[in-house]
Amino acid sequence: MNANLYLTLRQGFPANLDAIAIETDQGLCYSWRDIERGSAMLANWLDSLDLPAGSRIAAHIDKSVEAMLLYLATLRSGHVFLPLNPAYQSAELSYFIGNAEPAVVVCTPSNFGWVSKLAFQQGTRYVVTLDDQRGGSLLERAAHHSDQHTAVARRPEDLAAILYTSGTTGRSKGAMLSHANLASNALMLKDYWGWVPGDVLLHALPIFHVHGLFIAIHAALLNGSTMLWHSKFEPQRVLADLPRATLFMGVPTFYTRLLAQPGLNAQLCSGMRLFISGSAPMLVDTFSQWQDRTGHTVLERYGMSETLMLTSNPYTADERFQGQSQRVGGSVGFPLPGVTLRIANAQGQALALHEVGSIQVKGPNVFGGYWRMPEKTAQEFTADGFFITGDMGTLDERGYVRIVGRDKDLIISGGLNVYPAEIEDALNQLPGVLESAVVGMPHPDFGEVGCAFVLAKPGAVLDPAALLLALKGQLAGFKVPKLCKLLDELPRNAMGKVQKNVLRQQLQQLGSDSN
Repeated sequence: MNANLYLTLRQGFPANLDAIAIETDQGLCYSWRDIERGSAMLANWLDSLDLPAGSRIAAHIDKSVEAMLLYLATLRSGHVFLPLNPAYQSAELSYFIGNAEPAVVVCTPSNFGWVSKLAFQQGTRYVVTLDDQRGGSLLERAAHHSDQHTAVARRPEDLAAILYTSGTTGRSKGAMLSHANLASNALMLKDYWGWVPGDVLLHALPIFHVHGLFIAIHAALLNGSTMLWHSKFEPQRVLADLPRATLFMGVPTFYTRLLAQPGLNAQLCSGMRLFISGSAPMLVDTFSQWQDRTGHTVLERYGMSETLMLTSNPYTADERFQGQSQRVGGSVGFPLPGVTLRIANAQGQALALHEVGSIQVKGPNVFGGYWRMPEKTAQEFTADGFFITGDMGTLDERGYVRIVGRDKDLIISGGLNVYPAEIEDALNQLPGVLESAVVGMPHPDFGEVGCAFVLAKPGAVLDPAALLLALKGQLAGFKVPKLCKLLDELPRNAMGKVQKNVLRQQLQQLGSDSN
């Protein structure tokens, strides 16, 4: 049996392929036949390159329907999709290309000069372009190929995608997700979240990570549901489309910005079936405000690049959980069907209810390991096969999981992962900087943002604003701290390790200066 994920997704297409599948905020409409034909032409172009099976196809491009078609084409042709945040700068992209060794890199036309030079230097054979207005050399080349394509045979364990995720130390790691990982999670969520015929998904998420690319798009394709496609999140445009949608998926930042719109009310949301939030913790205050303003209770869930979705608050009463249907603010709900979750100590022993410990998981959704990092992979799995998520949490007597923090200093800002070690490394290389430490601080819009504490070299005079401006030329904007403070020394313990908990306490004392 061919386990190619595309064939699983294709089974959900409606009988009428001429029905509208995607309607964009630019006024364009794509039918299901357009998705079938467009991805076939792109797949045939990939086939024409005669690449080795499982070649990596890197996409450093803006959100567009054609970018989604490239993903589907990569699946159809039996290769491995490598989505990259288009905000990544040259130093970041150089590492990803060097590590993944993609055979094809797709970038925006405006970035072709520096991206192609970087890619060719590292052995990439093909660099083509794609913009968000249906332009670029990729589509020009694909236009000459057939719109019929037979999906390449894949085994369940064959690699379908690599998503790069970092720890707070060391280089980024490529999480390897198989066709079976992605298919099992998509099929389960379609059922668990109660997708029904006629559902319409309002899609305003980026598509370079799990939430927007896999969780949202896979379910819509499997259900044959129309997507209202927004190239980026703009609160007023989202509000305008809410009356035509039944589902919306977002990060907490989306919800706080929608709450700031005076037009948000229960009448506007009367046709909505489900609001889902993830990628970062939602403040209980935001959760409650949303209930008050819209009459809807947001469903929070928990997942990772390495595992896809792990837990979810219930959609409806579920006999597997004693008939509970309550969605609890501050909780990420129950382990999903097929997922085994435990709260354990460092030795892998399960802890008592309400005790804080390491969240560890096992299931068909859990990735196979990190790309070309067998030792790191071994470190992240327990002897009995559980993946150590790196998050700390609790489990209560009703089965609800709560995440209380992270065992590393990961910052999640607007639903995107920010790793202090990467920022510290960039800061420490700036002229006049002796040392730095970056910690997260609460933010009413982004959930968390970074704050940098910096020590100057003897005799150097540093300007905090200039340091942050310098970082903007090296790192994606979401990684740049919102605040920079100069210190005479960093607090350390007896072993010389920087005490970031003390820095966080200092932030609390800064009060309004931290906002």
